[in-house]
Amino acid sequence: KSLCRFEVLGPAQPVVAVAGEDVVLPCYIKPNISAVDLSIEWFRVHSEDPLVHLYRDHEDRNEKQIPSYSERTSLFPEELRNGNTSLKVKNVRGSDNGQYKFFCFSHTISIFLAIGTQPMISIEGYKEGGISLVCESKGWYPQPQVVWMDSEGHKLPAGHTETYTDSMGLFIVRRRVIVQETKTNRFTCRVLQQGFSEVRETVTDVPGELKYFYLIVMTERGLPAIIILAVLIPHYMKQQREKVDVTLDPDTAHPELVLSENRKQVRHEDAKQDLPDNPERFKNRKSVLGIEGFSSGRRYWEVQVGDKTDWTLGVARESINRKEYFALNPNNGLWALRLGSGKYEALTDSPVLLHLSVKPQKVGVYVDYEEGQVSFYSVKDKSHIYTFTGYKFTEKLYPFFWPGFRNSDPLIISPVITSLFNIFACIHLSDTFLQATYISYKIQCVHYINRDT
Repeated sequence: KSLCRFEVLGPAQPVVAVAGEDVVLPCYIKPNISAVDLSIEWFRVHSEDPLVHLYRDHEDRNEKQIPSYSERTSLFPEELRNGNTSLKVKNVRGSDNGQYKFFCFSHTISIFLAIGTQPMISIEGYKEGGISLVCESKGWYPQPQVVWMDSEGHKLPAGHTETYTDSMGLFIVRRRVIVQETKTNRFTCRVLQQGFSEVRETVTDVPGELKYFYLIVMTERGLPAIIILAVLIPHYMKQQREKVDVTLDPDTAHPELVLSENRKQVRHEDAKQDLPDNPERFKNRKSVLGIEGFSSGRRYWEVQVGDKTDWTLGVARESINRKEYFALNPNNGLWALRLGSGKYEALTDSPVLLHLSVKPQKVGVYVDYEEGQVSFYSVKDKSHIYTFTGYKFTEKLYPFFWPGFRNSDPLIISPVITSLFNIFACIHLSDTFLQATYISYKIQCVHYINRDT
């Protein structure tokens, strides 16, 4: 959007290209003012050296261009006078996949197409008598406003908005709110630019059993343990029904994947096994599914990733493509978290780069089928990583595993322990829960009792 009365118009839908062919990234200035005298810059999002194409002082200046784009990008010189600032990319490669942004500026006007990322909501934990939520969004210009709302659209009193700028001068915004239990426990973070129509928002459902967490806190204040047990034991049994014992399905495993005898571990080997190419088996994606799917209710499982340098975990719909390469995203039936090249990403339609303060050793996956949510947690430090929200599942879902191929360490599915001894042990760990995020408590203290530490 412009700082004056101008607009930069981009495509309404993602641009799809075929490898080896040419593609145009459309971009127009409205009204049709001439762009001949402007500086025009196209760049990649989430790239350390992001420049794709630079036009300045009436000529292309691509000395600092990403090397892979050399001699492959161009504007339309004859169309610049009509406000057409589209970029042509020749001989498209797989590495070209990603998000692109456009800057256009002069001494008199500044026009930016800088609509930020989808807000990401994290659950920080118990604070000041409620649950602390934090909302963050990146890549905005000009500086946006951040608003927290309840399920009825009423604004919530929240902390001040923290504002930062990245290396490109784009704004990163972050705002916290303390929430109490409501009828729906549904809260919305909305990021908008005042004066413009650009709005992004994310809805999150905080688990409804806040009262159970408060009971744990009250043990510090002398509430008799017998009362705690009377409430928590039925709740504990309910949560255990959500925690599932996942077993890997050998009929779906790629031939380069090796499963353990108990089918709780999977690792990659370069040697391809001689296995039948049945319809269920992955042929190109080196992946494997859990043997049991589900089409209702809530499910939770944990996977030990250790010090592996690349992996992908999540949930896949039954009809996911087993034979061809495909983009890993919800449009293709996969809701997943990935570690690769030292970066953690939520595999949304445009992958979201995640900045984690602690490297997860064990990842919890929580799926609420009816609510259309898939959440990921770092089990050891009891923190929320990312939640996919707002989806409508229509097929059976299966746990999804990709162990990577940069090292041979396995992904290990953690066992389910159902002994009621754990609920008694939890009573003696109330100090731990005071530091835990509520969402981790909802998953149930049993997995802290049985963790590796």
